[in-house]
Amino acid sequence: MANRTIRIFKKYFTEFYLEQTETVKRKINYCLNMVKTVDRVPSSILCKMEGVDGLYEVRVEVGSNIFRIFCCFDEGVLVILFNGFQKKTQKTPKNEIEKAKRLMKEYFNEKRNE
Repeated sequence: MANRTIRIFKKYFTEFYLEQTETVKRKINYCLNMVKTVDRVPSSILCKMEGVDGLYEVRVEVGSNIFRIFCCFDEGVLVILFNGFQKKTQKTPKNEIEKAKRLMKEYFNEKRNE
């Protein structure tokens, strides 16, 4: 059984989470619990972003609403949660991917400078 720690980087994910309905929050919690406890998380819940080194997305679906939460692994055990958003089109918005890449870079820069 996996035992990953989930770490939140800055305020981006928390702000996104607090804006959601109770139903969406429950589903986010369910998906994050899967990431924490399951050895092989299904790709329907955690998926590597194509073309972006080290960036993953937690996929949350509630009815016809689709949400994405960007994250990465640090030393194989930590999942660092970055920005989250509601997906309204087939393709993931470029600005959300750029924001996640910027936050991931910022996270590792700050860690290096600790």
